[in-house]
Amino acid sequence: MSARIVRFGPGALARLPEVLAEVGVERPLLVTTLRGARSAGALARAGLFDGVRPHVPLETVHAAAAAARRARADGIVALGGGSAIDTAKAAAVELLDEVEPRIVVVPTTYAGAEWTPYFGMLLEPGRKGGGADARVRPVAAVYDPLLTLELPPGDTVGTAMNALAHCAEAYYHPRSGPEAAGRADAGAAAIARALPAVVEEPRSLAERTRLLEGAMHAAIALDESGLCLGHAMAQALGGRYGLAQGTANALCLPAALRFNAEAVPAAVARFGRALAADDAAAGVEQLARLGGFGRLRDQGVPAGDLPAVAEEIAARPGARANPKPASAAQIAELLRAVW
Repeated sequence: MSARIVRFGPGALARLPEVLAEVGVERPLLVTTLRGARSAGALARAGLFDGVRPHVPLETVHAAAAAARRARADGIVALGGGSAIDTAKAAAVELLDEVEPRIVVVPTTYAGAEWTPYFGMLLEPGRKGGGADARVRPVAAVYDPLLTLELPPGDTVGTAMNALAHCAEAYYHPRSGPEAAGRADAGAAAIARALPAVVEEPRSLAERTRLLEGAMHAAIALDESGLCLGHAMAQALGGRYGLAQGTANALCLPAALRFNAEAVPAAVARFGRALAADDAAAGVEQLARLGGFGRLRDQGVPAGDLPAVAEEIAARPGARANPKPASAAQIAELLRAVW
């Protein structure tokens, strides 16, 4: 497990100061959005960078690192979703020659970036890349379901779909083992049960808590495995067209599951059982409909771009780690199926 210390439950944010003391952080920098900064009463004396932006543009990473230097920060608290957490990790990498800032994460979505040393960022318009360094793996995570009660429906469903994609790929990634699959079972089952209830009653603390717990299991499953074709498709689409990762995963995961079912039928079937669905891909589609994401064409992806997007996807590590090799031509067909 990457996060050595975990606090989970309603009101857990109030325990953040004790967590910071436990990991030896005296001068934290809070990395978040403007909205997140208003939620951070437990960090009143921290330095602040509230310029987090979707997809983590490189200039935002540089700005966060500069803020850490000005604050003489010895740690970073990332409060928010995947973009806040990835901004913190990428900024910490910039600082490694000067200091190794310990990262504490406070997830406010279900995206699942909090357990790994990996991060994605927008290197230039239309081109998303990333990196990894074990030294920026978060040392602690604070999960407070109260912070998710105001999460809008689209973000709720989208980031939950991202978590489901982590579960699905944890069954068949080459690095996967019993721990990853067990966490995927727990995560997928909790998400499939809680997500419809949360959409129906967004301020249900019990169901928000269940959904956040499912996302935590999904994040651990990701750390114990890795990304495959579905995520590679989502990353390429997100970088080129600005699609949120949850939206892209909601659209791409069913196609990837159907593609992989022939190669790893037992793994895909196990995922379906965790969802309480006879067909895993159909089960994902049913949950995705809660977000109203439509199809790729509805997200502004031109049909004529699909061959070039497929070439980019085929070169991504996630596609190369897929249990069934996928050519650019095959990936283009998968994209057309969801266009």
